[in-house]
Amino acid sequence: FWLKAPPVPAAPGQPPPPLSDCRGAPASSAMVKYSREGKNPSKACKAMGVDLRVHYKNTYETAQAIKGMSLRAAQQYLEDVCEKKRCIPFRKYKGCI
Repeated sequence: FWLKAPPVPAAPGQPPPPLSDCRGAPASSAMVKYSREGKNPSKACKAMGVDLRVHYKNTYETAQAIKGMSLRAAQQYLEDVCEKKRCIPFRKYKGCI
């Protein structure tokens, strides 16, 4: 295990040291930088998952399969995938499958 030195208190009149995350990296003010904004922000949503027990490659291919679909079409598509009526095409990460 790693031993961590206790934080050094700030001198009187000085601002406290910046906060950090669990790995010791400095905390940023912005959580995530999205590559693009939705065409209609009132009808768009953004999602983020942290520490999920899923494989990145499977998640990437699933997201690519439903990208651009309407909400109802994407839900129906994913339900059909769960019922094994349709499949998720692996286009990028397709080696050794």
